[in-house]
Amino acid sequence: MLSSSIGLTFFLKTPNKKNNIRFIYLRVTVDGLPKETSTKRKWDVTRWDQKTERATGNKEDARMLNLFLDAIEMKLNQYKSDLLYNERSVTAQKLMDYLLGKTVSKAKVLEEFQIHNDELAALVKRGEYADGTRERYVTARKHVQEFMQFKYHVDEMEFRDLNYEFVKDYEFYLKTVRNCSNNTTLKYIANFKKIVLRAIDREIISGDPFKSFKGKKTKTNKKPLTSEELYKLEHHDFSTSRLGVVRDVFIFQCYTGLAYIDAFNLRPVDIKNGIDGEPWIMIERQKTGSETNVPLLPQASEIIARYKNHPLCLKRGSVLPVKSNQRMNAYLKEIADLCGITSELNTHKARRTFGSTVTLANNVPIHIVKELLGHQSVKQTEEYAITEQKSIAKEMHDLKLKLKTKDNSKPEISMEAIVRMQQELDEMKRKLTLQQAS
Repeated sequence: MLSSSIGLTFFLKTPNKKNNIRFIYLRVTVDGLPKETSTKRKWDVTRWDQKTERATGNKEDARMLNLFLDAIEMKLNQYKSDLLYNERSVTAQKLMDYLLGKTVSKAKVLEEFQIHNDELAALVKRGEYADGTRERYVTARKHVQEFMQFKYHVDEMEFRDLNYEFVKDYEFYLKTVRNCSNNTTLKYIANFKKIVLRAIDREIISGDPFKSFKGKKTKTNKKPLTSEELYKLEHHDFSTSRLGVVRDVFIFQCYTGLAYIDAFNLRPVDIKNGIDGEPWIMIERQKTGSETNVPLLPQASEIIARYKNHPLCLKRGSVLPVKSNQRMNAYLKEIADLCGITSELNTHKARRTFGSTVTLANNVPIHIVKELLGHQSVKQTEEYAITEQKSIAKEMHDLKLKLKTKDNSKPEISMEAIVRMQQELDEMKRKLTLQQAS
């Protein structure tokens, strides 16, 4: 909230018994409401200029006093700017409390981080967050603690000790000592920034150490499976049922677009008849809570029927015998080697394959794919729209044919133009005949 008027004034307060030595006071006025306090400094009224609100002369004591008053003014202006930047109200009382040290909190960074993580764990039990989210924040807290030990040789720090230098050094630590990629580094920093913003909202600190920090994500090319790779994976015969089950779950994701956790949680009650009378998957995505309705393609229906009586499905009441995400990804690497697939195979690649190779490459409109994937906006879906070389080749071939046809075609003359030309010719003949007769 922007204040209409903010003023700082230094003045010498007149004592009860008039004399030249007086206390220097500071008055803070916001929207016409003043607060004042003593600076605990005294000064001679004959050496004071009220227009400049500073001591006069070039003596050492005058220069030292003016530096002291300048420091107070800069401190209050910085605090005022921090309040405005964080969209918090500015009052005379807040500025005065800050100057007198009444707003200084000794809250600890890692303590507040742990409070956040404990709250998150409680929400995980209620099903509002995935446990993987909690684990990421646990890891993020661990990295911050290890950085404090590495850089400052301490096990804890106060929020008021955080600054821009801390943030930049933490970024450098993650990239070098922890050997994190740029995007992973920015994710850990974002996790930490959430804790700092909570502290700002709770008025533990006023300034934001992340205010000047700018991080830019590296664009990654996460390609889906090509149609040839998908066919090869579907029709490969594995010698062990272990790999066959993991392959089938992955293929099911490729034809439904379900994320790993949604495939893991899928229950028979989630499959209902849609508006067309055919079976649909009707669920809420665990990650976003958004509704997702996906008609079952024949390939997906066949896999569901295959595992209807699987022991793990009967025990868990699930549609598919999905293993842990870690084991799934480990087995998918083995499957990729056996099928001759050179790109990395993981559970999320299946979702990208559905969004690109299975749907968009087969001319399903992108706004329909958005709904099938449960995305909040088409912009999210566009990241999945990686066009296969085959699709590009087809479009370019059609373009070549159009250009060739255009080059070889001759301009056509309409009947109206022919009639108009004949009329003009007849008129010219008539005029010529009249001229000859005359």
